[in-house]
Amino acid sequence: MTFNINHRIKDIIGSTTLAMTARAKELMAKGYDVVNFAAGEPDLDTPSSIKTAAIKAIEKGFTKYTPTPGTQELREAIAAKFKKDNRLEYKSSQIVVSCGAKHSLFNIIQVLADIGDEVLIPAPYWVSYPEMVRIAGAVARFIPTSPKVDFKITASQLQEAVTDRTKILILNSPSNPTGMVYTKMELEEIARICVQHNIFVISDEIYEKLIYDREHISIAALGKDIHDLTFTVNGVSKAYAMTGWRIGYAAGPAEIMEYIKKFQDHSTSNPSSISQAAVLQALQDPTDEIVAMREEFHRRRDLMTSELAVIPQISYTKPHGAFYVLCDFSNLGPSQQIAQQILDSVKVAVIPADSFGAPGFLRFSFATSAERIQEGIRRIKEWIRQQGDVS
Repeated sequence: MTFNINHRIKDIIGSTTLAMTARAKELMAKGYDVVNFAAGEPDLDTPSSIKTAAIKAIEKGFTKYTPTPGTQELREAIAAKFKKDNRLEYKSSQIVVSCGAKHSLFNIIQVLADIGDEVLIPAPYWVSYPEMVRIAGAVARFIPTSPKVDFKITASQLQEAVTDRTKILILNSPSNPTGMVYTKMELEEIARICVQHNIFVISDEIYEKLIYDREHISIAALGKDIHDLTFTVNGVSKAYAMTGWRIGYAAGPAEIMEYIKKFQDHSTSNPSSISQAAVLQALQDPTDEIVAMREEFHRRRDLMTSELAVIPQISYTKPHGAFYVLCDFSNLGPSQQIAQQILDSVKVAVIPADSFGAPGFLRFSFATSAERIQEGIRRIKEWIRQQGDVS
């Protein structure tokens, strides 16, 4: 039987990350000892005070609808967070709370991007950006980068990529999958060009609290002109180990945020009331546990990169944020094939980065214990030896 599917949906490419993670979980369910370097989520638990806040919300009966953009109390807390952490001034009315930062990004792209508009995306990129643009009927245009420049676009590259149809630039710093972090000077140059050409910026800052050896800068904090063109997206999934709670948020120009509220009215309505109560506690909590998580990921980054450094057949760029290492396996074959062979042969799950705009690369997540990191890299070394590439 043939079905007529919306052509924008029919052409969507499924998430490689979710597919590989699901395959790893299937093998684990069958009793295999799989080292999971595929997961894009912390293995650490949500802090207990946040879980307690959610339980109290349930006990108090806070289980009904809230306003579509989130409770007033939570939006005020997010506005305070933006001011304290990012030097950003937003009114609570400019903030929309959604079902994860992914949902926030989806909302913004669907509202801003029209048929034929061009959206600039630095490559490598998070796998869902191009598909969100495709769903909107817009055109994703990629700006290639390389390890030589830490996978960052330059101002001259951005200038050359701009056309009269360019409407949006998507920035992700710290980055998934590269872990790179833009400096203030680099962002100032990018902001200058965006202001010059009146280009909206969607700044995905979900990994902002997971930074090592660098400082996080929000591009919207670099002046009123760029502030008025920027949508700042964040959430609690990564820094607070709350991936399953599904809360993200976005702030931006007041008039456009009103359209985003209306769009969410007719899709999900409000995000979970219980999760909102938990996030309110998260934003008000002392930061000790969050700092401890970051320090743990810092140690794991150093461990994983030191283990990878002794494998001569591959190379990597040291990440300064997030919890990923992007490794160049191009000397060993196609990345899709390699990822499958590594999973089948030595039971280590990694993500082929083709769908991240980085063919020949694999993404390793260090969101797992030190012991599993060492074991996983040991198995990968063994797999390479089996190929006859290591003496």
